Amino acid sequence: MIKLTESEILKKLDNSFLRKPDNDFPSMNYSDIIYNFFFDLEAPTCIVAGSKIHLYSDKKRWAIVFETNGYFYNADYCGITLTYLGNCIDYDISKSGDHTYISNLVTLDLISREENKRIRNKEGDEMEQLDLISAKAHTVNVHGQNIEIIHDVTKYKELGIHISEVDNPRMLISYGDLIRYINETNPNILFATKNEIRAHLPKDLPEILTIDKFHYTGIEKNLLPSAQELYQLIAKVLVTGDKDLYNPTQPPNSHWSNWESGDF
Repeated sequence: MIKLTESEILKKLDNSFLRKPDNDFPSMNYSDIIYNFFFDLEAPTCIVAGSKIHLYSDKKRWAIVFETNGYFYNADYCGITLTYLGNCIDYDISKSGDHTYISNLVTLDLISREENKRIRNKEGDEMEQLDLISAKAHTVNVHGQNIEIIHDVTKYKELGIHISEVDNPRMLISYGDLIRYINETNPNILFATKNEIRAHLPKDLPEILTIDKFHYTGIEKNLLPSAQELYQLIAKVLVTGDKDLYNPTQPPNSHWSNWESGDF
């Protein structure tokens, strides 16, 4: 029986960091386009709010699911990103025209585009109607649950969420402000369910550990995952199935307030 090794896992993480497709991706035609994404808390197109790392393994299969949530500028909605790495991933495959797209990343709605449109500010100049929420919108459906929209900016400031004053004379909250406020006050609503996470994993693959606070190193540092304590420990946990081996020495810094995201 082929056993898992830490070096195998770390090599796959390095390849993803370098955006290199692995040999377990579905066979390609010349027109196929493959995306092998890596975990990023500084995504320029998304104001990141919450993040987690989910680990699954048995004696020969393993999977890491990196989860983030936030507001996507480029797609105009609030959602969840799930990035899958492992040796048993059912990769997302879609077709458009003559091309087939194969990806290790999927997105899930938190606040749909239709709901975004409903609560959007429709008064004032063009910039005031871009990413700001109407003061007249009192509720919003988030991940299937209706919750109250808090408009009191002092409550946001108390949580370290600073409302932009640029092109915002009425100090309206933005979608990014809202999703971060929810992350601080009702975070469970923002994260994927077990079934949503497992959609691209074998149903019988055991869950080992979920990490919700960790030491993240920005991608711009160009430090390969294999050289980082976080991923070295993750590899040990996946190979052994022993969650107690996740015992980091570096302090957690994964909270959104430590990172710049949503900045084109």
